[in-house]
Amino acid sequence: MERSPNPMLPSAAGRRAALSGNALAVASMLTWAAGFPAAELLLEDWPATSLIAARLGCAVAMLLPLWLLVDGPRAVLGARWGRGLLVGGVAFGLGTWLLLVAQDMTDAVTVAIILSASPIAAVLIEMLWDGRRLTRGFAIGIVATVLGGALATGGGGVALGAGALVAIAACFLFSWGSFAAVRDFPTLSPIGRTTLTLAGGFAATAVITLLSDAAGLPVRPTTQITATHIGLLAIYGIAGMALSQVMFIASIGRLGVAVASFHVNIVTFYVMLIMLALGGTWDWQAALGAGIVAVGVILAQRS
Repeated sequence: MERSPNPMLPSAAGRRAALSGNALAVASMLTWAAGFPAAELLLEDWPATSLIAARLGCAVAMLLPLWLLVDGPRAVLGARWGRGLLVGGVAFGLGTWLLLVAQDMTDAVTVAIILSASPIAAVLIEMLWDGRRLTRGFAIGIVATVLGGALATGGGGVALGAGALVAIAACFLFSWGSFAAVRDFPTLSPIGRTTLTLAGGFAATAVITLLSDAAGLPVRPTTQITATHIGLLAIYGIAGMALSQVMFIASIGRLGVAVASFHVNIVTFYVMLIMLALGGTWDWQAALGAGIVAVGVILAQRS
């Protein structure tokens, strides 16, 4: 694999890997955050199930030609497509759908709070599949990151009902899929790993959309698709999904899925900054939560 068992080794190479990995994670979260305002506008006219399929399809349509250009046809044709479609379908297809189900069973705040605990899922996955040892500093970093993420989302208490359990399952699927994208395809570039697994996610969500349509559920846009919709979908699918996921997978290759996942909890702050530039207001709670998450990221990576 591209990543060593412990990327935080006290060496120049380890420090460079940590620096570049964290920079990639920050850039990934920034581009991911850019998709949220676009999604909010798209959801006014586009049911969530088919919008997710369109988002993944847009991402794959952009990444596949880029993968061919960068790595060549041999790398694309020789990739483990069966395994990639399986990993992506389960993690990014089924996982995304379960998140929608969880939100329908609970509410957006509950789902956001549970997602802020996704670093715990990532750490457990590394402990089970990668042999990570949980040190005291790393454990403190996890606690700080989860608390900061919950604070940034404005979270209070969460009732652990069926909807919350579904959201927790989605967290584990996302974390496992990101980990498997690096572990299972060691010869592929970050672009290849991302394209392969997102193609699986697109295939799964496309099937879910078709089945939903056959069952009479709303999946079609309520208005005619315009150039504005296409532009927003490009932001949502290309910046908020394709570019973000490529950088996130590259970050996992340097930091591991656990530390890279810590950065997810700063996204609320980045979204707030984007909305601030668009005329929104400053949110001190989101800023404080982001600061606590940043401290957790630093503590978790201290050797």
